Amino acid sequence: MTRPIQATISLEALRHNLARARAAAGRARVWAVVKANAYGHGIERVFPALRAADGFALLDIAEAEALRALGWGGPIMLLEGCFGPDDLDTCERLNLWHVVHDPAQIHWLASRRKARTHRVFLKLNSGMNRLGFTPGQYRAAWQRLREIPAVGAVSHMTHFATADGDAGIDAAREAFLSTIDGLPGERSLCNSAALLRFGHAAGDAGAARRDVVDTLGDWVRPGIALYGGSPTALAPDAAHWKLQPAMSLVTRIIGVQSIAAGEAVGYGASFRAGRAMRIGVAALGYADGYPRHAPSGTPIVVDGVRTRICGRVSMDMVTVDLDPVRAAGRAAEVGSPVLCWGRHRDAELGIDEVAEASGTLGYELMCALARRVPVQVL
Repeated sequence: MTRPIQATISLEALRHNLARARAAAGRARVWAVVKANAYGHGIERVFPALRAADGFALLDIAEAEALRALGWGGPIMLLEGCFGPDDLDTCERLNLWHVVHDPAQIHWLASRRKARTHRVFLKLNSGMNRLGFTPGQYRAAWQRLREIPAVGAVSHMTHFATADGDAGIDAAREAFLSTIDGLPGERSLCNSAALLRFGHAAGDAGAARRDVVDTLGDWVRPGIALYGGSPTALAPDAAHWKLQPAMSLVTRIIGVQSIAAGEAVGYGASFRAGRAMRIGVAALGYADGYPRHAPSGTPIVVDGVRTRICGRVSMDMVTVDLDPVRAAGRAAEVGSPVLCWGRHRDAELGIDEVAEASGTLGYELMCALARRVPVQVL
């Protein structure tokens, strides 16, 4: 028998989440962001559910190659653009759209000889201060691109730094709109947080309002929302946005210990029992992608009953409190199922809740799923 841990990817949940994103997008088209191997879910696995998007956005040319090999003939955008001039050959061969955020990328395009081959999104740095041209640099960059024979359409893009917090998007949106005022070209502003907060907040009645149209632009770029994670600290529960978990991680109890009050559990004896208790050992550890820094008390579900982990997470095992499970009338024995995050039978545990208890984000847990964990697509 193989080690009893498995991840499942739900195509139904992915389709549902994409539909939620599209409902929030109004008239805008939807890029399905599948960078980092579809946030750890696997591009090949999610493609059947997400192919209803208008385009795919990612970072690596290898991921773009994979999408073309799957039969996708629509738009693919490189979110960080080209990393060197040779990448432009691949963009021409695969018909990839790409972001331009640095003068070096403009210089590479200027050396091309094929007329009107490249469709680019020029990126404005509206406050994130990672990639992009400042408002003072932007129009000159746009004009330079328009003069390059190899460049066809030039679209406009920015990325919100505080869409998931109290500061919101107003300042960045106004910087973007004032900078591109009067310039032709499509626009892309919204990540998952901006889309869900300001798209759904507008509702059908506000769908034609000028500020809503300006915010949604022509393309939106949902990422984490497609996979059922919450993109915003203002609503850490993804269920608030009516999103469904696309990834579930389930294992089983492989051992049971009865310990007395005062006895310790795990490395470093960081957890000591305040009473006599039963401890279950689950086949789950940081080598599977579960966060090593998850503290005692992090929620976990055993046989449908919510309980907690006790002691340090080790490479291949984690120890859990079985007393609440037995109190609920469940067996709590070797072979009992353990839900780490996602859904199993009638139980659900949000990946964002596990991440918050561990001092991280659901994004990281998704991307950290280890290769040794078997994955089933449902």
